[in-house]
Amino acid sequence: MSIASPERPLIFGEILFDSFPDGSRVLGGAPFNVAWHLQGFGATPLFISRIGRDAPGEEVRALMSAWRMDMTGIQLDDRHPTGLVQIKLHEGQPEYTIVPEQAYDFIDAAAALYASSSLKPALLYHGTLALRHPASRDAWTQLCSATAAPRCVDINLRAPWWDPGLVEDVLHGAAWAKLNDEELLALTGEDASRLQQAAQDLRRRYRLPLLIVTRGASGAMLLTDEALLEEAPLAVSGVVDTVGAGDAFSAVALLGMLRGWSLLDTLQRALEFAARICTIRGATVQDDALYHDYLSRWGEEQLAD
Repeated sequence: MSIASPERPLIFGEILFDSFPDGSRVLGGAPFNVAWHLQGFGATPLFISRIGRDAPGEEVRALMSAWRMDMTGIQLDDRHPTGLVQIKLHEGQPEYTIVPEQAYDFIDAAAALYASSSLKPALLYHGTLALRHPASRDAWTQLCSATAAPRCVDINLRAPWWDPGLVEDVLHGAAWAKLNDEELLALTGEDASRLQQAAQDLRRRYRLPLLIVTRGASGAMLLTDEALLEEAPLAVSGVVDTVGAGDAFSAVALLGMLRGWSLLDTLQRALEFAARICTIRGATVQDDALYHDYLSRWGEEQLAD
């Protein structure tokens, strides 16, 4: 699905610090990671979220400012702390402990609408974690009502912070949805031998114009009414961790949607960039040259200006 629009993407959801066993911390949260990469690629997203009025919150603002991100949509919370997730790595795969009652759970609807009031977004992207609390879920509902932009959903099933009703709500009316193979099987009750059929069934059930299923070491597949594309992942040497690889994939998939790339180019480029993110610690990288290199490689130099 392509919208080939120069308008800015609107990103909604959590911002938090991923805390690793060695004591290091990396700024993250799936929607934030996507917004960060889109900023690196020159798409200038407006990111709607909430942070604590605390030291981690100050660090968030400093990092966003250094990355030249628009902070109009960042709310400050005097009662709740900036988000935190504890990450343990098991054979390179992340295991998450997600702390409750974080600032991103309390995104204010009125402030979110005000921040986005002058924006005619090209698309609205969000995940599911930030919808776990009624306050942020209300803000999301009002943002959806206030824009006619295509809605792109990244299904992030983080136990115990989701339920089937939430998934139903976010998938109905979505133009684009992405989830991984384990999440697809959890939602459909199918086994791995029927992965493709499960994807087709889910897409038809919710009348999704586009469904993307990421499969880790097996690559990804993309499904529409007219096409089913499957691509293997790029070989990666020196894997550090896979934290944020799916978010890197999402960012490039959205970029392809914004720039009108073909489905095959979008899928291949998303896998390529996701593989690169696996070679760094955490989900984001503060390196303009990395984004310039990929834009040049993809024939999109104008986005880096």
